[in-house]
Amino acid sequence: MKSSLTSQVVRKYTKRTRTDIADWRNAEMLTESPDNPRFWRLQDIYKDVANDALLSSQIANRQEPVIALRCELVSDSGDVDADETERFNNLPILQDLVQAILDAEMYGYSVVELSPSPEGRSGGAVSTLPRRNIDPVFGRFFPDATDLTHIKYRDLKEYGKYILEFRANHIGLINKVVPHVLFKKFAQSCWSELCEIYGIPPRFLKTNTQDPEMLQRAEVMLREMGSAAAFVIDQSEELEFATGVSTNGDVYNNLITLCDNQISMAICGAIIGQDTQNGNYSKEKSNQELLQRLINSDKRMVELAMNSTVLPALRHLGLIADRGLKFRFAVSEDTEALWEKVLAVLPYKDVDSDWLSEKFGMPIKDKAMALSNGQLRMDNGQLNADSFFA
Repeated sequence: MKSSLTSQVVRKYTKRTRTDIADWRNAEMLTESPDNPRFWRLQDIYKDVANDALLSSQIANRQEPVIALRCELVSDSGDVDADETERFNNLPILQDLVQAILDAEMYGYSVVELSPSPEGRSGGAVSTLPRRNIDPVFGRFFPDATDLTHIKYRDLKEYGKYILEFRANHIGLINKVVPHVLFKKFAQSCWSELCEIYGIPPRFLKTNTQDPEMLQRAEVMLREMGSAAAFVIDQSEELEFATGVSTNGDVYNNLITLCDNQISMAICGAIIGQDTQNGNYSKEKSNQELLQRLINSDKRMVELAMNSTVLPALRHLGLIADRGLKFRFAVSEDTEALWEKVLAVLPYKDVDSDWLSEKFGMPIKDKAMALSNGQLRMDNGQLNADSFFA
């Protein structure tokens, strides 16, 4: 490429101030402008919200199973091209591309820039353009997110070859959990203040307020006392503790729990591995199945994006062969279920030892049998164990 959009980004960082619901609503309205939608404020909120421990873990629970899958390049007939598949899986940029496609579902869109290495097919690099600098509605790139100067990246000749775009059909899944994360932060802040008041109840000192020296002395003593259990007061003074709060913060705990549950529901479709008091195996298994449905949907989304956008670009860069191959995830077998089927068929059919060794990764050989009185005795259709060791 003659020019790089990544190199034109003006790095500006907003102040780390407390975000509230009004800021989020204003940022949403800014993206809904029919003539000049801007996304930098909303993406700044997304970036701040994504630091929440639960949200980041739930996103990882949904994305990592897809990223960990092995990929295949197949012909129109469905045959796997082993050489190209191996080369494709070893590309350093593969994981970054899959990550960008999955992040588009979370953040609404991803625009990446490919930079091939001088070694040709040996590698390359992927740079994800800052989402705050992108307008996905009209395809505009703003070097300075707060300025009006922009580049229409979809009109560039590099678009589709070096510049790739992945878009969701919504503003981003994280937008659904923004209010819950903000309420959760608010509840945690209030609960922290409650812990301070609950642990050290308010203190007051009765003194002669008409005497400036005694008043100043009392103020200094209360301010510097901290959590000290010893103090010295005048005979005419009296220090007392006010009645502390009568709650231990259940109202904040309930609000935090509600927010956590809503975050899990929005990202994973279920509450997984959080409620140990009311949870049980059947409920957890059902929740895992709901999550697996979303993972399967993400896999399908990645396959479509790879075949329609990524593979044509990689062919243009010479990173894969131009054989009309298609991308798909390798089908993983459920070895546990397969083993149950093997056990069920063993009494009636012979199972090839080489196939068992290959499928289950353990050495298998035929069982040694000994004859008793020249015959192999059977009991109720089963081999008599005594005949093996006679």
